[in-house]
Amino acid sequence: MQRSGPSAKSAKLSAKIKTIFGIALKASLFVLCAVLTFYALGCRRQGSAIITPGQVRQITQELAKAASDATPSGTTIKIRHTRKALGGTLSGGKLSAAIPADDLYIGLRNAGPNADPTSTAKLLQSLEGIATRHRLTLDPATRTATTTRITLRSAGVATHSIQIEILNSRASAKGDAPPGAPRLAILLDDLGSDRAAADAIFALRVPITLSILPYHAHSQEIAQQARKHGCEVMLHLPMQSRANETPEQQELRPGLARDEVENIVTKMLEEVPEADGVNNHQGSQATSNGALMDELMPVLRDAGVFYVDSRTTTETVAYDTAKRDGVKTAFRNVPFLDDVQNKTAIKRQLALAIRGAKEKGEAIAIGHPHPVTLEALREILPEAKKQGVKLVFVSDVVH
Repeated sequence: MQRSGPSAKSAKLSAKIKTIFGIALKASLFVLCAVLTFYALGCRRQGSAIITPGQVRQITQELAKAASDATPSGTTIKIRHTRKALGGTLSGGKLSAAIPADDLYIGLRNAGPNADPTSTAKLLQSLEGIATRHRLTLDPATRTATTTRITLRSAGVATHSIQIEILNSRASAKGDAPPGAPRLAILLDDLGSDRAAADAIFALRVPITLSILPYHAHSQEIAQQARKHGCEVMLHLPMQSRANETPEQQELRPGLARDEVENIVTKMLEEVPEADGVNNHQGSQATSNGALMDELMPVLRDAGVFYVDSRTTTETVAYDTAKRDGVKTAFRNVPFLDDVQNKTAIKRQLALAIRGAKEKGEAIAIGHPHPVTLEALREILPEAKKQGVKLVFVSDVVH
């Protein structure tokens, strides 16, 4: 007869412990597998919810179209296809390519004392409809007296940053001139280094378009102040000239590839984000080069800015290329105002510009912020109104 001793009891206890541990281990493995499966499915669902860069751009175009339909004529709508990545998502255990967010700027340039107070609300409702259709969420809007900002997201990742700005009433340039009145746009180039020159332009208190060189000491400050004073802003885009006189630190030159052109122009537009359009600084060599203009115009079109050909050479192909590629465009069609820095000579050129506007229906005159030029403008511009010529922004005469 066998007797139960301490060793037998220990063996039974050990067997029970092994059995319990085995059950617990199997249960833990089951739970762990379930958790991992749920996590993987969740990641795949989250990854599929985030839209592609191509879809971001498509939605941007829909938002811009909705904004155009919901706002008065004369509203400025600009698109910036931001290249920097703002977020990503796990896919297959790896971090996928981050989604770049697009910027959409909407400047209500006809906003004045008689503007519809519900116009911004109607615009927001239209934009929200596009966002809802694409299952995008909206962050709470942030507001100041003149600006509303909203951010759209897909699965928590920012896809669009939208700024709606109510501009100074002077910025509409829509006065009491009769319909069909000839129009003259004054474009002053080379701003960026002289803050006092910008202040003198603002003091004229008439619609003036400032074209600002990037990377100068006061470029950004002047652009911001110009917007606050109701002036229009353009980017004065440096381009290579035949004589190569006083080149900027960076400029467009023939031979650049599309990605190089896009990188240069995108960075310059980011330096002057207030710019509604672009015109060439110098550029007799660049604007006469068809291949370079073929690379430039799609970049401007995608950025939502117009182009004005300063016509620094009779061999330019810039205007024709812009028109062919669907960029809103125009060109200087009267003589430069201040090739000769003499007040009498500049007043004579201004008189030619007024006459050109009357003969052509609309004209773009280009000058520079020299003290003598501003003095001549101060004296002669009232004459334009007497002759029935309306002063407008450059954006009012691009097509």
